[in-house]
Amino acid sequence: MSLVTALIYRRRLPVVGRLVQELLALYGMEVPAAVEIGPGLTVYHRGFGTVLHPYVTLGAHVTLYNGVTIGRADPWVPQEESGMERIVVEDDVCLCAGAKVVCKEGVLTIGRGTIVGANAVLTQSTGPGEIWAGVPARRVGHRRATAVVPAARR
Repeated sequence: MSLVTALIYRRRLPVVGRLVQELLALYGMEVPAAVEIGPGLTVYHRGFGTVLHPYVTLGAHVTLYNGVTIGRADPWVPQEESGMERIVVEDDVCLCAGAKVVCKEGVLTIGRGTIVGANAVLTQSTGPGEIWAGVPARRVGHRRATAVVPAARR
């Protein structure tokens, strides 16, 4: 487990949580304590520039590269008035460098095993095992069934 990943998992500790948040900020990461994170998170390149909204849920074995942003598509609207409820990133998802996942209304779900390509801007939910790329992101492929390993087999 990398130092950054270890810090992310410790950001909720009662005594040192605030210090951990500041250490993550030195790496250019913003991961609020409210973000729910499953086991096996992998963060590459120290996650420089990664920002997660508090209403984000990351499943098991999610991979984040540097510059990933997961948040609201309407930041100018007060949080109480925003239609965004939550962004759910299911198990085994890979968000490549610079990927942006933004939600304006309801719950946006990234399906299990999905890959969001570098610098893609995803504004809609995806199915399992899909590959998304572009601005705005569109489905460009589908992962082979063998590429997504069930969590029970690990």
